[in-house]
Amino acid sequence: MANFDDSYPVRLRGDLDDPVSRWLWLVKWLLLIPHYVVLFFLYIAFFVTTLIAFFAILFTGRYPRSLFDFGVGVLRWSWRVGFYGYSALGTDKYPPFSLSSADYPADLDVDYPERLSRGLVLVKWWLLAIPHYLVIAAILGGVAHLRAETQDAGSATIPLFGVLVVIVFVALLFTGRYPRGVFDFLLGINRWIFRVRAYTLLLRDEYPPFRLDQGPREPAGGPDERARADAGRPAA
Repeated sequence: MANFDDSYPVRLRGDLDDPVSRWLWLVKWLLLIPHYVVLFFLYIAFFVTTLIAFFAILFTGRYPRSLFDFGVGVLRWSWRVGFYGYSALGTDKYPPFSLSSADYPADLDVDYPERLSRGLVLVKWWLLAIPHYLVIAAILGGVAHLRAETQDAGSATIPLFGVLVVIVFVALLFTGRYPRGVFDFLLGINRWIFRVRAYTLLLRDEYPPFRLDQGPREPAGGPDERARADAGRPAA
């Protein structure tokens, strides 16, 4: 059993709405276009502030607090958009245009580090993160193959994440219910991805765990608290 006593300093939350619309997922890509445009420019700015933070950490061992808060805000905004959209489809409540925490079913926070390693900043975002990149690539890019028995036979890659989202599409459309096990699994995948993002974007030095912490929240009180959280969930 995984050890939940040591909580990771990147915390991702997503509370599933009950119910979720049967059909709104068909047009969420369209409704989210304004967010995609804003996030495009926010990530450009985040890239610039991360470069500045890189040199600040290299020479001082500290991440400038204002730049840190901005970076966490961009990740928080991105997660809320993903939770509403096709990373989770967990709510029909439109995400706010805000970098700050808000009254919303999804949120993300990262503890501010007083000191960061000057040496790790040189290698953690590319070399040390390679194992995580491989895992995430397998999840998002696909590991299963289908081979067509034709003259021009080829193999088609099936992304695991995409399969899970399609299952949600079908379940919502025909039953109006979100399979709880699939939701918990999707949250675990998103949690893993955002932990790696925070690490590679220099926000923390703690190496992300190879652990799929499923469910809407990350209890820090050990397995007993996780059991209590599970007990409080609605039935699938």
